[in-house]
Amino acid sequence: MLTSAVLAALPSPPQGVWQLGPLPVRAYALAILLGGVAAWWILDRRYTAKGGPKDTAIDVVFWMVPFGIVGARLYHVFTTPEPYFGPGGNPWNAFAIWNGGLGIWGAVALGAVGAWLGLRRRGLRLAPFADALAPGLLVAQAIGRLGNYFNQELYGKPTTLPWGLQIDDAHLVPGYPSGTLFHPTFLYELVWNLAMVGVLVWAERRFRLRHGRVFWLYVMLYTLGRVWIEHLRIDTAEIVLGLRLNVWTSILIFLVALALFVVIGRRTRGVPENLWLPGREPVDEAVPGADDGQAPTPTGTVAAERPAPASASEDGQDARAPGDASAPGAADAADSAAGGPQASDGERLASTARSADDEHVPSAPADEDVPGRA
Repeated sequence: MLTSAVLAALPSPPQGVWQLGPLPVRAYALAILLGGVAAWWILDRRYTAKGGPKDTAIDVVFWMVPFGIVGARLYHVFTTPEPYFGPGGNPWNAFAIWNGGLGIWGAVALGAVGAWLGLRRRGLRLAPFADALAPGLLVAQAIGRLGNYFNQELYGKPTTLPWGLQIDDAHLVPGYPSGTLFHPTFLYELVWNLAMVGVLVWAERRFRLRHGRVFWLYVMLYTLGRVWIEHLRIDTAEIVLGLRLNVWTSILIFLVALALFVVIGRRTRGVPENLWLPGREPVDEAVPGADDGQAPTPTGTVAAERPAPASASEDGQDARAPGDASAPGAADAADSAAGGPQASDGERLASTARSADDEHVPSAPADEDVPGRA
């Protein structure tokens, strides 16, 4: 019975670090890096599809990543201080991020600051960028959980389920006997995040979510899963009112995201989304009419229609009759619609008279006055 249970269990990787000469290659770092590349690729495709400038994603990522890593580590250290500042702890280990320990909410908070700085330099708004980033964040978080798997950390309570996770004795939480199987919480979050990518993209298209609402929906979906997954974990954590601090944090952030999702939806109903900050829109280099002194217009806008030049007869005089009360440019528009200058009242009377007499009247010489012409 024990043999069958062990064979049905999910084994942990035998190692999470490989030596490349003097350089250690860590699975945790590779998972974070691979997740970041996947997030960037998704972000770049989605943001350019919105009309965002090319290469914006890679430029802003160089701002986001350092801020995000610092924020993630700070959040982890502040919410789990015992390994660093508790009895037997080593404060210098707070800098050893390769050993694991990155808090997602710190990454999101400071990563958003980095993104805001990078976008502001380009004159772009944060909300459309965050919407484009949201599905990629879920994919990156899913891939990043593989680092926890290789580190044999952040697993859940003991379980007898056939997918129970085997943990080496060196990585066992104190108090549990060797051979105990645990909930593979890394796998639960990985599957949850990938499933929520589908939900997020479907909701965005189905309800035409804009103005940052895709991002806040991502926050709600992620925290919803994080509550029940966090409840399964048994690693060291701060306990507040009987619940892990990260559970309370997820509940609070879910409520904030829900409120913002609703408020933004009401305030932006029917408002078109603009990627650019006011006054920072790019200007077309060549605009029809620029040769005759018309000022260029911002990209994506339509220049005001200019009145067409007045039509003239062959001898250079205005084709409109004197005293015509129509507005300036009206006769010109009529001329254009008809394909040429319109006949005056005198010309029409003369034509009627000629038709009645059934006589042919030759055209007057160019240097003589034409009867009926203004």
